[in-house]
Amino acid sequence: MKTSDQLLRTGLADQIREFIVEGISSGRWEPGERVVERRIAAELGVSQGPVREALRQLEAQRLIETLPNRGARVRDFTERDLAEIFPVRAGLERTAVELALPRLSDCLDALEEHNRRLGEAAREGDLHEQMHLSIAFHREIVESAGNRLLVSVWEGLGIELWTTLSLRLHQTEIYSKSAEHAELIEAFRRADPAAPQLLHDHVMNYAP
Repeated sequence: MKTSDQLLRTGLADQIREFIVEGISSGRWEPGERVVERRIAAELGVSQGPVREALRQLEAQRLIETLPNRGARVRDFTERDLAEIFPVRAGLERTAVELALPRLSDCLDALEEHNRRLGEAAREGDLHEQMHLSIAFHREIVESAGNRLLVSVWEGLGIELWTTLSLRLHQTEIYSKSAEHAELIEAFRRADPAAPQLLHDHVMNYAP
C-alpha cells in the first residue's frame, strides 16, 4: 500500500509529466534533445524523484527514450509513429461513441460550446487554441462513455502532443474542423447508429 508521501509524489509526477509534454509540444525540447532531470527539478523546485517518475511515464508513452550513460532525450518521431497513433485513437473514440450514444444528448451543450469557440479560434488564426479546443471536444465524447479504462488508455496516448507533432512535423491539418464537428453533434443528437463510424472516419481523415 502506498504511503501518503508516495501518493503526493505520484500526483506531482503527473503534473511534471504534463509540464514536459507541454515543453515538447511547444518546441522547448526538440526531437533528439536531452531532457535533464536535475534541471527540471531545479526549475520547478522539486526533488528529482517525481521528475524521474514523470520521465518513466513518458518513456512508456514512447515520447522519451533513455540511453545508457546519456540520460533521457526526446525521441526522434517519425511519420510511422504518427501513422500508428491515429488508427488506435480512432478505434478508441468509435468505441466511446458506441458506449455513450444513448447518453450523448446530455453533453451536446458542452460539445456545441467547444465547437463554437473552435470556430472563433479558427477565424482568429490561433492554432494553439484550436488544438486545445479540438481535443477538448473529443475528450468530452470519450469521457461520456463512462468507462474509466477507456479514458485512461485514450489519455495515455498523449493525444495533444501527437497532434501537435503532426501539425509541426508533417503539416497535417487537423484543427479547423468546426463544420465536421457540427455534423457529428447532429448525428449524436439523433442517436444515429452510424455516429461511431462517422467519428472514426473523422479522426482518420487527418492521419498523416
